[in-house]
Amino acid sequence: MRKQIVAGNWKMNKNVQESVQLADEIVSNVKDLALDNTRVIVTPTFVNISEVVKVAEGSNVEVAAQNMHQAKSGAYTGEISAEMLTSLGLKTVILGHSERREYFGETDAILAEKVDAALANELEIIFCFGEVLEDRKSDNHFNVVESQIKNALFHLPVDAWKNIVLAYEPVWAIGTGETASPEQAQEMHAFIRKIVAAQYNAEVAENVSVLYGGSVNPGNAKEIFSKEDVDGGLIGGAALNADNFIALIKSF
Repeated sequence: MRKQIVAGNWKMNKNVQESVQLADEIVSNVKDLALDNTRVIVTPTFVNISEVVKVAEGSNVEVAAQNMHQAKSGAYTGEISAEMLTSLGLKTVILGHSERREYFGETDAILAEKVDAALANELEIIFCFGEVLEDRKSDNHFNVVESQIKNALFHLPVDAWKNIVLAYEPVWAIGTGETASPEQAQEMHAFIRKIVAAQYNAEVAENVSVLYGGSVNPGNAKEIFSKEDVDGGLIGGAALNADNFIALIKSF
């Protein structure tokens, strides 16, 4: 049975003191919740990971990274390798976020390399993808999503998919206040399972968790998360407030 996941992407927010405080509030509020089939993940900035790991140790809150470089080591100033993440005790990394694609030029080919590097270091991947508004308006959104998934993930063997979480993030709904309707989210998530099943098999498609990311908040989460093929959310702005984040966790 696939897991429900609420993952908070803190992006470039919160200094170390603020990160520790937010993590502590989340850990304290989550500890008494029944989370039998729900995972809670937070992703602080690189410089704050170690301190947040200390706060989350022994709790049911997982700590993940927002990104990593594909090389094992070398002259890549400012970058972080998969091995560095695992040395901190991390088991999960976000790859392919639309902001990485847009602002840092990450292509499908680069992301395929990052995927391979992460899996080689036994990291689970939350893989992001999604269309811009122009693609949605021109009815090209299914083609864009299929291409992004195919180019970065479909070279993987079947057994690698146990370490893959998919995160559909319509770019036009990220941080804009706009959000895909629950019906639009379900339609895309069902399509995603269809193409995964066609490439691999129905079991892989049914077992992979598919998250929605795009202005999810306590006001719309329950309806979005209730859809058959939506297994939770990759949360941005609402993850920066403990009360809002806890409300999202309770939305299942």
